[in-house]
Amino acid sequence: MAGAAEHPYASVAEELRGTAFSDIRYLPQTASTNEDAAALLGDERARGTTIVAEHQTAGVGRKAGRSWLAEPGSALLMTTILPRSIPAAHLWIVPFGVAICVRRALMMNGVTSALHWPNDLLHEGKKIAGILCISRIVGERAWVGAGVGINVHRTSAAASITPPPAFCDDANPAVTRAHLLRDLLLNYDVWQETLDMPQRIARVWERQAGLPKPYRILKDGESAPVDVTALALTNTGALLVQHPDGTKEPIPLADARALR
Repeated sequence: MAGAAEHPYASVAEELRGTAFSDIRYLPQTASTNEDAAALLGDERARGTTIVAEHQTAGVGRKAGRSWLAEPGSALLMTTILPRSIPAAHLWIVPFGVAICVRRALMMNGVTSALHWPNDLLHEGKKIAGILCISRIVGERAWVGAGVGINVHRTSAAASITPPPAFCDDANPAVTRAHLLRDLLLNYDVWQETLDMPQRIARVWERQAGLPKPYRILKDGESAPVDVTALALTNTGALLVQHPDGTKEPIPLADARALR
């Protein structure tokens, strides 16, 4: 680990000493923290490691062709390698558990947010955070990296982003990336104990997301969105929805996106 003069999150690592998440590696610039973490998945020495970047040059979103845009210093950009492997069959639940932890960390820093299927958090209807997890499957087990991007400090460049995002300092000008990082990793340290209970995580996510509630879904390959009522998560992470005529349909993670 770099010294405090080079590592702006060294004090956070010290605060987390004794937890599973005290290894914080800082990069002034990288293509993608998820790519960096992917190279470490399965390495025993990297259990619980978090990679934090000041700037990403090739951050990506969940859907192919979408990118995560953030001016240097404006966002908390990080990927955390879970400290233990999980059943590969439980991979679908990880982004939802991570979202619960992000929401809690934001709340601890005076920022309200709403969970938005499948992998976003919104503040007053605008995206404030996104989640993209990566994995390496070995037999029936999986090593996972939880990629998180949180918009923290608004810059003039934000005005050119469509749709417009939200930033933490819209709600709390005193928020810092270091405090968010610390609080998120502290939440991970508690949450990891429930990784073998995907249905429990799903029910918590549903409750905190306010389901049932209206959603507008755009399916891949279709030009017009549909208005539905989101009911619950299935055991694959699909969103079970009800159409106005009463019919129910699971919307798979990979086949659609929920519009804001």
